[in-house]
Amino acid sequence: MGNLSDRRKFLKNTSAAAIAALGVGAPMSSFFLSSCNSNKIRAKADTVILLWMGGGMAHTDTFDPKKYTPYTRCMEANSILSTFKSVPTALDGVFFSEGLESIGQVMKKGTVIRSYVAGDMGHILHSRHQYHWHTCYKPPQSVSAPHIGSWISKELGPKNPVIPAFIDIGQRFTLGEGEELKAFHTAGFLGNEYGPFLIPDPTAGLESVRPPVGMSEMRFEKRNRLYNDLISQGTMGEYGSDYQKESLKRSMEQAYMLLKSPEAAAFDLSKEPKEVYDTYNTGKFGLGCLMAKRLTQQGARFISVTTEYEPFKNWDTHENGHTTLEMMKKQIDGPVAQLIKDLEESGHLDRTLVILASEFSRDMMVEGRPELKVQEQVNQPNILEDIKHYGMHRHFTDGCSMLMFGGGIKQGNVYGKTADERPCKTIENPIVIDQVHQTIYHALGINPETNYLVEKRPFYTTPDGKGKAVIELFS
Repeated sequence: MGNLSDRRKFLKNTSAAAIAALGVGAPMSSFFLSSCNSNKIRAKADTVILLWMGGGMAHTDTFDPKKYTPYTRCMEANSILSTFKSVPTALDGVFFSEGLESIGQVMKKGTVIRSYVAGDMGHILHSRHQYHWHTCYKPPQSVSAPHIGSWISKELGPKNPVIPAFIDIGQRFTLGEGEELKAFHTAGFLGNEYGPFLIPDPTAGLESVRPPVGMSEMRFEKRNRLYNDLISQGTMGEYGSDYQKESLKRSMEQAYMLLKSPEAAAFDLSKEPKEVYDTYNTGKFGLGCLMAKRLTQQGARFISVTTEYEPFKNWDTHENGHTTLEMMKKQIDGPVAQLIKDLEESGHLDRTLVILASEFSRDMMVEGRPELKVQEQVNQPNILEDIKHYGMHRHFTDGCSMLMFGGGIKQGNVYGKTADERPCKTIENPIVIDQVHQTIYHALGINPETNYLVEKRPFYTTPDGKGKAVIELFS
């Protein structure tokens, strides 16, 4: 932006981005926000860390292993339930899949849920199911549904006024389905101040709270004042209600406050001792867990760390499932276990709810669920003549695994059960997404009837306010 033309272009793009943020989902000038239930229940947790396995984590190859069948050429696909051996955990009689030994050894601190059932939405698309998981609403919606992190940010506010209440680590939006992913990385009608503070790469976390390269602090302050003037003087025109404009202004003020504060150092992973850094450094996800630990200690309210969803990469195993999962387990096993240990050692685990989850599971043969199959998206031969076909490649929605730690959750617990033979579907204590959300809200003391009026209609944290917390998960 070295000349006048470049500066004008920058301001134009900035204004357009602000207008787009204000106008997601519906004409925001028609929205009226009014809290209809602000009563709180007794909280068991103050902070949430969501460890997101984007792409579809196969339950039978991770936290709910079945009979293991090693690869041999010309084997029958239908004979394969798990492609990894089972390994013992710290819980008697409870096994995880090989490669997850470290997480298995911290399970005395948490609960493994083996009965999450993903939503039915017809043709399976990852971004649609991720939208459903993160907002509790099925897309499309006439109203921009808030992310669960935004609901929490709105209802509880920041623990530390300088640290953003909702921080998302690890997801880029320059990949496939990027626009669809953006659709739920938002506070929706709640307003921009409750949206996520995005850290696409934890190794460059501090850069997210600094002025752009080449921009002096004085120039940054001048731009910040100009941007505020654009909002305050009504330059945004008809786009966005006064509420939304003020929310955008407050979000900018919060970001600016962080920039000027010593707490910004929490985003700088170089401050960690080398031995600690190396323990977490399995890649972006591992370092995201390290940043989550640091931000929890500094007072973040909701932190999401993702292995990152990218079509046909990471957990999105359309082929080479076994070999890909070997790599994914190496990314998550050590850092997740170390995060739980470090939170406990620092005294934060009791008041921090840690969740590890994915949008759905996978199976070698079944697409969707047995009684409601959907269009197959993977060519899985019945006879395997190449190891690339050895793995859980089809999308399975009828039995998924989750982990929960801290925040009042029972320790050393197993909840739910799936069948031991294909289809490995949920057969005990099924949990659906509105129960997951209300369980999280219950841990935080957020009333299950919380809602806001949007266009004179109540919009609840879960559809129609009918979601119920799974109280059996708590000690």
